[in-house]
Amino acid sequence: MFRDCKSGGYNLEATKVSEQRLNTLIFLIAIAYTSAVIQGGEIKRMGIQKYVCRVKEAKRTQRRHSTFYVGLNGQRWVHSVEQYSESVTELMRLTPNKRKYYHQGLMAVELIKQIS
Repeated sequence: MFRDCKSGGYNLEATKVSEQRLNTLIFLIAIAYTSAVIQGGEIKRMGIQKYVCRVKEAKRTQRRHSTFYVGLNGQRWVHSVEQYSESVTELMRLTPNKRKYYHQGLMAVELIKQIS
């Protein structure tokens, strides 16, 4: 959690706000953090985290990403898929053998939207 509130997520120490605003900001971050962890847990429970982030890495014994990271990047991933959907659709016409995987990714997007 410590890294998530620093450079790994919300970058809290770079805000340089007053004490009153810091308390308000910490309260808002707590709500956002809880939401991201819940969404990340749901994404992992559904087994679709492989679409959001790289799950495994060679020679790594510890898990690669926290539940917070998966939840936070799940929303970013959905946004980027929606933003570039037209370009990707055109590219899929060039490589029809990849359509199966593309449709699996689109189904994962819909599942993530449902838990948001």
